[in-house]
Amino acid sequence: MITPDWVRLMAAYNAEMNRRIYAAAGRLPPARRVEDRGAFFGSVQGTLSHLLWADRMWLHRFDGVEKPAGGLDASPGAFPDWPSLQAGRLATDAAITHWAARVDPGWLGTTLAWYSGALGREVSRPMAMLVTHFFNHQTHHRGQVHALLTGLGEQTGDTDLAFILPAWQ
Repeated sequence: MITPDWVRLMAAYNAEMNRRIYAAAGRLPPARRVEDRGAFFGSVQGTLSHLLWADRMWLHRFDGVEKPAGGLDASPGAFPDWPSLQAGRLATDAAITHWAARVDPGWLGTTLAWYSGALGREVSRPMAMLVTHFFNHQTHHRGQVHALLTGLGEQTGDTDLAFILPAWQ
């Protein structure tokens, strides 16, 4: 399904897109960043907070990093101030890059079982599917933030994977 090289490519794309999204969001007045704009997680900051919380939850499952506090419902407020959200994003993107560098085909071929608080039950899925979900989830919510930023008059620059990273080898 996927390869370690694909995981590393997606980690690099994730980090670059987060740099672009956070730069654009950082240009907004703080009140606009936290204003409820009708997105699933309310605001630009609420959506970015949820995404950081979720990335940390998946890294906890994939790589044993510290589990984030709270549950899914609390995720939009998990990082209520902009400086901690920014610092958390940078640290988490570094952790994702470090994890991705160590992913191997054998690990991708395993199955992960965990208790899902969101579903309220034990879940078991193929690791390759979960890693794909991990990166898809990031792209999905960054797309929401991109739309919110565009509506607020900010731009992130190009978002197309094929055109924003140096030639992938």
